[in-house]
Amino acid sequence: MTKQEWKNTMAVTEFILLGFGNGPELDCLLFLMFLLIYVVTITGNICIIVLMVANQHLHTPMYFFLGNLACLEICYSSNILPRMLLGYLGGDRRISVNGCFTKYYFFGCLAAAECYLLAAMSYYRYLVMCKPLHYLSHMNGKLCFQLGASSWISGFLSNSILTFLISSLDFCGPNEIEHFFCDSFPMIKLSCSDVHVAGLATSVVAGVCSLPPFLFTFSSYLYIIITVMRIPSATERKKALSTCSSLLIVVILFYWSIITVYVLPHHDTQISPNKVFLVFYTTLTPLVNPLVCSLRNKEVKEALRKQTCKLLAFRGLLPVK
Repeated sequence: MTKQEWKNTMAVTEFILLGFGNGPELDCLLFLMFLLIYVVTITGNICIIVLMVANQHLHTPMYFFLGNLACLEICYSSNILPRMLLGYLGGDRRISVNGCFTKYYFFGCLAAAECYLLAAMSYYRYLVMCKPLHYLSHMNGKLCFQLGASSWISGFLSNSILTFLISSLDFCGPNEIEHFFCDSFPMIKLSCSDVHVAGLATSVVAGVCSLPPFLFTFSSYLYIIITVMRIPSATERKKALSTCSSLLIVVILFYWSIITVYVLPHHDTQISPNKVFLVFYTTLTPLVNPLVCSLRNKEVKEALRKQTCKLLAFRGLLPVK
């Protein structure tokens, strides 16, 4: 049946998320895997936020940005994984059309906000490593707040028009989304309207939100690497590289995935490989942030040790020092 025939027949009120197209025998395994990822992601990122709020030594620009990133990753994972887990647990993968649009809106907003936040963090790293005098005079609490707030606000504004365009499309059937969450291209593919404008807008918005921050971030880290390689001492050089290598892992994973899926030319044959790329930045990037960016840091580990000792002493399991 053609899309026009569907349009004359019915209007879709709910979508069905097909997930990874796996058989029922894999549902239990996927449920346990994504449940573990979600629990570790939420626990790790909440731990980072609590430590940074409770410990005065972590009230610095670097940890301000890491705290914002942790908060963003919690929202990001909670927007996607719980609905996926419910689908694997109960087998009901239906979601209302409005609910799908709402989830897509927050997904797009958070993805764009992360692009800008990673760029802001790269600017901070650049000032610390390449322009220490500018860092001391410019990177104050006010500028940190402005950069953080701008990242969140820009992210939430950038996806508003795109969500409006997609929600204005007619969906007449079929209603099965070839994806594990509500995303733009799989939803556009189901529309029985003219989708040229919506598809083009998706690529344009994704390009505007990802390419400039990516180029800025790439340039910042390029300058950082050049500066570090000029350090005479091999020990100091290695120490300096280790301070930014963790965040660089997150940056590469995130931008590589998002540009591959949304900015490069889109074809139907890309949908299955795209699911693999999307797993990277929807589930693995939020997991990597607390494990790689924060908990490897010596100051964070020391703050975690002190807070653990205080908690155990409060419960009477350790003597109070």
